[in-house]
Amino acid sequence: MSNSRYRRGLPAITSAALLLCFIAAPRLAAKPPTAVEHPYTLSVFTQSTNEYSQPDSIAQWRDHILVGFQNHVAKDGTDGKSSTIVQYSLGGKVERIFSVPGHNDGLRVVGDDDLWSLQNEDANPNLVVINLESGQRKNYTFAPPVHGGGYDDIRVKDGKVLMTASNPNLNGAGVNTFPALVIAALHGSAVDVEPILKGDAKALDIPTGASVTLNLTDPDSLSIDPRGNVVLDSQADAELILIRNPFSDNPEVGHLGITVGGVATTLDDTTFATGPRGFLLFSDVGGDKVYRIDDVPFGFEPGTAYSTSDTAGIVAVLDVDNGALTPIATGFVSTRGMIFVVPSEDDREE
Repeated sequence: MSNSRYRRGLPAITSAALLLCFIAAPRLAAKPPTAVEHPYTLSVFTQSTNEYSQPDSIAQWRDHILVGFQNHVAKDGTDGKSSTIVQYSLGGKVERIFSVPGHNDGLRVVGDDDLWSLQNEDANPNLVVINLESGQRKNYTFAPPVHGGGYDDIRVKDGKVLMTASNPNLNGAGVNTFPALVIAALHGSAVDVEPILKGDAKALDIPTGASVTLNLTDPDSLSIDPRGNVVLDSQADAELILIRNPFSDNPEVGHLGITVGGVATTLDDTTFATGPRGFLLFSDVGGDKVYRIDDVPFGFEPGTAYSTSDTAGIVAVLDVDNGALTPIATGFVSTRGMIFVVPSEDDREE
């Protein structure tokens, strides 16, 4: 996979304004989950139980893994039910369980020990912050979102917390003119947000260099690439948005359409290998399992991008020059949250 264009700089980004419907690549032939590319190996890290189900978001805290189970809770929290956050050892042993009100989606450790758990991405958002050292927690509320929906994913860059503004209202032309990405800050028991990227921002298309106007109808997951760019997934639009210098007055914004075999394909989450030592963890929300992928015997190539596609049911290597996904594991129901785990010590069970 060539990343030459990407390394030279952030070129053009085009909009998924043409992709206003939910796009899905044809699902590969049904078969049990399997790694289809050597030398990747696939194993089950954990699975749902009678007490919790539908694993989605995943975060790492020291040598522990936290998984958000959505428990079939309404995405706007109106059914009054709760999601479950489970803390595991690196070997998949349950260590602690937390309950949070609403439908969990975003999950991120902010600072050294604070787990931010974000609920209700469709409407009525709330945030629960759990101090993982002490176990103490605090609930936070949002003002009614100006875009009409909720907030989905969380990332930290340069000490600032970013959130995606999900499920936006569209105007009569089907365009999102509201913020798609915001900075979030805590004040008292409230979460204040400051917009930094609109859903109809100008961008450059990375493969072609053409100038485009975005239409981010489904802001979803966030990641940070090896160059420090913010990577925003507009899921139903089948596109990634790369943002260089997001806090400046003139951020550089790039667009990348996502495909499998040339067919536009939704993408849920993207992560980057930070070194050879480590492993991928990802959730299959419909299959009620969290899986682990190892790259043996030589380890991962630093900087390689990996993505999950909820509709194609795959894990794939992402070519950041042209947006093409090359599956490395297939046969899943709906792959979602993914992280690259770097153990601080040996990850074998004592």
